[in-house]
Amino acid sequence: MRIIRGRNKGKILIAPKNLPIRPTTDMAKEGIFNILENHFEWDSTIALDLFCGSGNISFELASRRCHNITSVDSHPNCIRYVNKISKELEYNEIQTVLADAMVYLSRQKIKWNFIFADPPYDFNSYKELIFKSIERLENNGIFILEHGGSNNFQEHENLKSTRKYGSVRISVFQKSSISSNS
Repeated sequence: MRIIRGRNKGKILIAPKNLPIRPTTDMAKEGIFNILENHFEWDSTIALDLFCGSGNISFELASRRCHNITSVDSHPNCIRYVNKISKELEYNEIQTVLADAMVYLSRQKIKWNFIFADPPYDFNSYKELIFKSIERLENNGIFILEHGGSNNFQEHENLKSTRKYGSVRISVFQKSSISSNS
């Protein structure tokens, strides 16, 4: 995996083979950040990376100078790796949390500007994840869900777009300022 832009542009990171991950591809990550670039001023963005795995999205956010990033994963080796790379790259803006992403999200009162989630493709609680994530967004906040092609969220009222990058789908949800989910 590679950091695309920012203070560590071009940096290649190689995650250990023992991590239970499926990193977001560079092509999908470029697509995600092309969407986000027009929406956020990174230095004032509060971001949450659920099912963070290798920290790929968190590192990209930190490289672009996002000042407040929480990375959540239930696998200790993933959290250890994110902590190790954060220290090496001096990404003090990344805080890691060893927890089940759904439990963590349910217990928080914080509102984020941006939430990214990349659960395992066999994840069976997509509707709950979408609902809880949108509920935890600031008005006009963005939730991006990475998922496989067998999932379709076209009927969801907060869905703005779904894009395809190879076998990966990226669904973009936005919490409207007039949404009843406040």
